[in-house]
Amino acid sequence: MATLKFDEIPYEVVRSGLQRKLIHTNDLMTVLIDFTDGPWEEPEPKHSHPHEQTSYIASGRILFFCDGEEPCELEAGDMFAVPSGVPHTIQLLSSTARLVDSFNPIREDFLK
Repeated sequence: MATLKFDEIPYEVVRSGLQRKLIHTNDLMTVLIDFTDGPWEEPEPKHSHPHEQTSYIASGRILFFCDGEEPCELEAGDMFAVPSGVPHTIQLLSSTARLVDSFNPIREDFLK
């Protein structure tokens, strides 16, 4: 799939308050994530994966946690990066947020 037209591709519901759309090549994946269940009192549990990750905050506000660094409040227009294998998570500070995540290699676990 070389294109993704937003209104033509349905969201995948991951859980209540979290849905996503994705596009990928053989080695790179971009995931649009919409959160609608904020703000959260606590961050999600930390996780790690072998994939390199960058994230762009398209809307909303989050608190980003990454092992070895101080928590950082981020808002629309900000970005973060996570190296392979480093534990990280977010806490939603606004009622909604949209993140655009990129992964290399692709997240096979996100494919159906």
